Amino acid sequence: MLRWEDEVPDYPKAITPVDHIEPAPRRIRAFLAGEQVLDTTRGRYVWEWPFYPQYYIPIADVARDLLVDEERTEGSGRGTARLHGLRVGETSRPSCGRWYGDDALPGLRDTIRFDWAAMDRWFEEDEEVFVHPRNPYARVDALRSTRTVRVELDGTVLAESTSPVLVFETGLPIRYYLNRTDVNFRHLVPSATTTACPYKGRTGAYWSVRVDGTDHPDLAWSYDFPTGALLPIAGLIAFYNEKVDLTVDGERLARPKTHFS
Repeated sequence: MLRWEDEVPDYPKAITPVDHIEPAPRRIRAFLAGEQVLDTTRGRYVWEWPFYPQYYIPIADVARDLLVDEERTEGSGRGTARLHGLRVGETSRPSCGRWYGDDALPGLRDTIRFDWAAMDRWFEEDEEVFVHPRNPYARVDALRSTRTVRVELDGTVLAESTSPVLVFETGLPIRYYLNRTDVNFRHLVPSATTTACPYKGRTGAYWSVRVDGTDHPDLAWSYDFPTGALLPIAGLIAFYNEKVDLTVDGERLARPKTHFS
């Protein structure tokens, strides 16, 4: 007989089906080279994979004069899209937009889906959003805790804390954010890496870990100025559960398998 822990994963999965479509009632704007490319309150969330959606924008809410029709099409399960680029002055973004036509899924006809990286800035209302749209079905909570957390790598203790902040995020294992005074900085090497998260903001710092003369790149990070909902993690340090050994309240945790592994 399977035990409970064998049947059920230890964190909630992202379960939205691919090609699920919902209205995106927030005001969405995007800018390139100082020009507003789109401004809508009639966007659509479309899940191209289960973890998060993309925005599909009504073409009527896009600055058409910035579009460059590349006169070729691309098919997908969502329908046939005509490829478009963007041009703002000397700035060009080829093949970054897909304008869906008559055979699109219900609700997607005459919408255009832009590659996120093609824009300089995206906003939901007046708050900048990073990496991809926020998933309306996902939840991210930062909770103070008195659990005992030990972080090790190859038998070397990197950190130990009795006052972590735990971040619970749909689709990811628990992240343990620790006070800097609980981290052994003798084994941390500053890295030039920066990343961003739609729920937490931009990282302020990354560190590699050096153990017995071997460098393990980018295992730890910190957010100096996280988004308002994640303020409890400001300045704290977290390690990738997938790449270090975590012991919580005396129990060694298995390394989870995620896209960060």
